[in-house]
Amino acid sequence: MPLEHDLEVSRVRRLRVVVRGIVQGVGFRPFVHRLACDLGLAGFVLNSSEGVVAEVEGDERSLGAFRDALQKRPPPMAVVETVEGVFLPPVGHSSFTIEKSLDAAGEFVLVSPDIATCPDCLRELLDPKDRRYRYPFINCTNCGPRFTIIRDIPYDRPKTTMSHFEMCPDCRAEYDDPVDRRFHAQPNACPACGPQVWLSSGDGRELARGDAAVSRTKALLADGKIVAVKGIGGFHLACDAKSDRSVARLRRRKQRVDKPFAVMFGCLESVEECCHLAPGDRQLLLSPQKPIVLVRHRPASSISRLVAPNNRTLGVMLPYTPIHALLLDQGEESGPAPVLVMTSGNRAEEPIAKDNKEALARLGSLTDAFLFHDREIHVSCDDSVTQVVEGREVLRRRARGYAPFPVRLSSEVEPVLAVGPHLKNTFCLARDTYAFVSHHIGDLENLETLTAYEAAIEHFRNLFRVDPKVVAHDLHPDYLSTRFALELKKGRRLRLQAVQHHHAHIVSCLAENGSAGPAIGVAFDGTGFGTDGHVWGGEFLVADALGFKRAAHLKYAVLPGGEAAISRPWRMALSYLSQLDQGVSCSVGPASRLAGSDVAAVREQIERRFNSPWTSSVGRLFDGISSLVGLCDSSTFEGQAAMELEAQADPSVEESYPWGVSGSRFPLVLDWTVPIASVVSDLEAKVPVPVVSSRFHNSLADVVTRVCSVIADRTGVRTVALSGGVFQNEFLLTRTLARLRARDLVPLTHHQVPANDGGVSLGQAVVASARTEAKRR
Repeated sequence: MPLEHDLEVSRVRRLRVVVRGIVQGVGFRPFVHRLACDLGLAGFVLNSSEGVVAEVEGDERSLGAFRDALQKRPPPMAVVETVEGVFLPPVGHSSFTIEKSLDAAGEFVLVSPDIATCPDCLRELLDPKDRRYRYPFINCTNCGPRFTIIRDIPYDRPKTTMSHFEMCPDCRAEYDDPVDRRFHAQPNACPACGPQVWLSSGDGRELARGDAAVSRTKALLADGKIVAVKGIGGFHLACDAKSDRSVARLRRRKQRVDKPFAVMFGCLESVEECCHLAPGDRQLLLSPQKPIVLVRHRPASSISRLVAPNNRTLGVMLPYTPIHALLLDQGEESGPAPVLVMTSGNRAEEPIAKDNKEALARLGSLTDAFLFHDREIHVSCDDSVTQVVEGREVLRRRARGYAPFPVRLSSEVEPVLAVGPHLKNTFCLARDTYAFVSHHIGDLENLETLTAYEAAIEHFRNLFRVDPKVVAHDLHPDYLSTRFALELKKGRRLRLQAVQHHHAHIVSCLAENGSAGPAIGVAFDGTGFGTDGHVWGGEFLVADALGFKRAAHLKYAVLPGGEAAISRPWRMALSYLSQLDQGVSCSVGPASRLAGSDVAAVREQIERRFNSPWTSSVGRLFDGISSLVGLCDSSTFEGQAAMELEAQADPSVEESYPWGVSGSRFPLVLDWTVPIASVVSDLEAKVPVPVVSSRFHNSLADVVTRVCSVIADRTGVRTVALSGGVFQNEFLLTRTLARLRARDLVPLTHHQVPANDGGVSLGQAVVASARTEAKRR
C-alpha cells in the first residue's frame, strides 16, 4: 500500500488553474513564478481577460501545495475570489516562464483600485542613495495607480496611460525580472524615463521643473498661496490648513461657504496632535486605501476653525502618492509639521479636473499656481470618505482606493445597467455575481458632470465586458439620470425598469449584506419620489428585491417653495410650527430672527399650498429642528443643518421626546407634531441646545424601534435594514442600533457602499434583475 501511494504521488500531472479576483497589477504573476520554482514545478503563467491563468506540471503533492498557496497565501494587495483547476495530460514543460497576456473574448478581470504608496517605496523616495530619490512617481507592484490609468484589460502597460513612456534599461531590467519588486509594475518609471512634474503660474507659465518645482510649491503653500496639485485621480486645491487667511481665501474663490474641507497630514503622529483617534481610525488612515477618515477634532488644535466650521469632526488623510509625501516631508527642518487643505479641484457642482489644459481653463481663477505632471489620468477619481462606527468602517463616499472593486451578489444576474440617482450619483453595472458600483460621480446638475458620467459608463461597460439588456432608473421623471436611461433605450432593444428611490436604498443594504429579505426597511433621507406623487423620505417598508409595502411613514408636512426649502431650513421650521396651536405666536424659531415680510410670505405660501408639495422627509425634519433651535436658517450644502444639529448633541443626555403613532392598518403614521411641540417648550424654558438636540435624536431612535417592533409583530419579519443619508448621523445610528438589538431585532447597515444616495444604484440593479428573473419563470 505505501509503495502504490508513493507511485501515485510521484506521477507527473499537469494542472491548469484560472485565478479570479483582483489578481492583475498586484504582483500575482511573480508570486506564482516564485511559488512554482520553489515547488519544482514547470509550466507558465499569464494574464488573461478571464483572470490569471497558470499551467504547472509536477507530482500531485506539489500541485496540491501550489493550488493551496494560491488561495491561502496570495500577495498582500491581491483579492482571490476563486481558483478553478482542471487536471490535463502532461506536455513536458521543462521550465517555468511568464508568458504574454491574452484577451479572451467576452471575459473580464477585476481591476485593482489605486493603491497608496507602500512603505518600501516611501523609504526609497527619501533615500539619497536610491536612484529614485525624491522622484514623484515612484511605485512598484504593491502600490501606485491602477484604475485611474487603465484603458482596457488585460492590465498591461500598452493598455494604460503609461504606454508612451519607454522604459530605460534599468527600469526594463526590473520590469522583466520575476524576482524584482517591480516585475511587471505597469507604471514603473524613474527620473530618466518616466513622467515629470513642473510648477506653473496661474496663467500656465512654467516656473520650475523636477524637485525644484516641488520645493517652490512647498514655499508657496507656506506663504499662504493656493496651489492646484495634480494627483492620482485628479487635481486638488491645496493651501495651509493652519492659516485662517489661506482657508478663507480658498473658500471665497471656490464659493464654498461652509462645507468642510479635508486636510492632509504628513504622518500619523501629526494627526494625533490635532485629533482623537480610535484604533479603527488609525487602521484606516494607514491602510492601502488611505481614504479621508472622519475623526474627532481636538478643540485646541492648530487647524484653522474655518476648515470645518460648526463641526466636531475633521476629515483627515495621510499622503497616498509620492507627490503628497514630498509636499509634506519636513526633512531636516524643525518646527511645526505642515498640514494642507486638500479639497477637490473643481468649481461648485462640476466634476474634478483631471487634465492639464482642462485644469488651466477651469481652475485658473481659483489658484495661484499649478503643480502639473504629464502622466495622463484616464478616469478621474475623487477621494473616498469613510468613518468608523461601532468598530466597523462605514463609507460616506466610495471612490479612490475602493472603486471599481465589485459587490458580490448572492445569485447570478442578467447584465444590467442601473443609472443611479440625481444627487451623489454612482451608476452600477452588474453581470454574473458581480455588481460594479462606480466611483463617486457627484450631483448631475450640469453638462460637465453629465459628460463625465456618460464617459465613465462607457468605460465600465468596456472594462467589465457588460452589454446590458436591462436599464434601471429612478421613478422621478425629471432626473438627468432618468432622462439618460430613456435616451439610451431609443433605437436599442433594452428593457427599462423604474425603481422607487427608497426601495432601492433598502435593497442596496440587503444586497451588500447578502440578504434576500424580506426585511423591515427604514429609509430616512431628504428626497425621493414616492408612488403617490409626494416627496418621500421617512419610510418604513417591508421589502425584498421584488417589491415592497409601505408599512409606515412620517406624517406629511408642507415643503414651502419646493426645492427652495431645502436650502432654507427656516422655511421648514415655519412649516412644522404652522401645524401647532402656538406655532404662529411662539417666541422661538425663525420668526423671532428673520424679516417679517419674508416670514409672512412663506406663511401665506404654506397656508395656500402654493408651490408647496407634501413631504414625509426625515431630512427636512432635521432641517426644521436645526433652524428652530437657532443653528442653521440657511444652508450652503446638502445636510449642513442636520450636521450642525448632530454636532451639538450631548452624548450624556438620555431623555427623549414622545412621538405620536397613529393607524390600525399599514401604513402607520408617525406624528412629528408631538416632538416639535416639546422642542418649542424646551426652548421657551431656555433648555440648552445640546440637550434639545440629544433629546430629539434619542426620540427618533425610540420611535424607529417602536414602529419596527410593531411591524415585526404583525409580519414576523425581524431583520431591519437601515439606509438613507440620515443614517450617516453617527449619534442617531448608534442609538438606533442599540435599541433595535435590545428588542431582539436584527439590524443591517451599510459598509461596502454609502448609506446615502451613493448606494442607490446597487439597489436599482438588484431590483431590476430580480424583476427580470421573476418574469422569466
